[in-house]
Amino acid sequence: MTLPVRSIWIVILLGAIGAMIWYGTRPEPVLVTIHTVERGRVEKTVANTRVGTVKACRRSMVAPAIGGEVARLPVHEGDSVKAGDVLLELWNDDLRAQLNLAQAEKTAALSRVQEACAIATGAERELKRIQRLQKDRLVSDEQVDRAQTEFDAKQAACRGARAQSLVHDARIAVARAALERTIIKSPFAGTIAEVNAELGEYVTPSPPGIPTLPALDLIDSSCLYVSAPIDEVDAPPIKPGLRACVQLDAFPQRRCNGTVRRIAPYVLDLEKQARTVEVEVELTDPEDLQGLLPGYSADIEIFLDVKEDVLRVPTEAVLEGYRVYLFDEHSGIIMEKTFEPGIANWNFTEVISGLKAEDRIVLSVGREGVRPGTFVQPESGGETTPDQ
Repeated sequence: MTLPVRSIWIVILLGAIGAMIWYGTRPEPVLVTIHTVERGRVEKTVANTRVGTVKACRRSMVAPAIGGEVARLPVHEGDSVKAGDVLLELWNDDLRAQLNLAQAEKTAALSRVQEACAIATGAERELKRIQRLQKDRLVSDEQVDRAQTEFDAKQAACRGARAQSLVHDARIAVARAALERTIIKSPFAGTIAEVNAELGEYVTPSPPGIPTLPALDLIDSSCLYVSAPIDEVDAPPIKPGLRACVQLDAFPQRRCNGTVRRIAPYVLDLEKQARTVEVEVELTDPEDLQGLLPGYSADIEIFLDVKEDVLRVPTEAVLEGYRVYLFDEHSGIIMEKTFEPGIANWNFTEVISGLKAEDRIVLSVGREGVRPGTFVQPESGGETTPDQ
């Protein structure tokens, strides 16, 4: 064997020995989840800073305007009622008696009107008869004056009787209004959420400045919305009509047919809390309203901008300064790469430049040992695409 050939074999042998030594002493690879960069949809969103609450568009804390004993309570918690249904009635026999008295007085007054006006009509006929006789000089002027005075007096009595009848109408209205104050009727169709009264119990309205439990809590669940606080920094671009998603702790699926219906015209300044703006998102789709109850806790996500078919990366893979860990499948080493971002949300961040489609990046950036220069290995079944 010639010297050059021997040298080649020695180099090959030394290389093999070196590769074996490196392979035997290399660090164990860190298992990571790999994501392949592709194109897709990215939405710019803002979300609430503290938990929101599902509320009914119409909710009435019903209470009587006066105090009294509960004589009638035809509804129970959970009952559905129509607008105008009686919900509660206080003892009001005295007020009903006063109304009946006022109506009877009105009937008597109408009889007096008929009597007085009939007499006035007779006086008018008598006056006309005497006036005809006066033309024939059959009666004196004194008789004509007496007939005219009698007619004027009877006409005044008729008008007075009619005016008295109007007074009785007013008394009936007053008595009826007093009676109505003892009867609580449903202001709209809804569901009785709570009843805080019992038959025979004495209820009173809340004194000024001292809130007490209402006799009844009426809710219209056909219209629901979520009220949630948005940080003052995120609030300016929010406008009524923007699409929004609602996520409830009680249900796994998001409800994304909501729309912003109102932005509070002021900033809440609560002690030891960030300043926020209250935003209301209304849900009108029947499917979104299924199973929804006022009082549920809820989060909102409002869509400010949407871009289709753009390069994107999962937001969970993005480090501070818009850096990602790029995976080299040939060496198994990860390296740091900075990119220029566009719009973003909790799920995806748009890539304007710095990355390209089919690049493979590390999702599990928080895993121990994951840093630039680390030898990694994609874990089994741990490679994702944007649709996953």
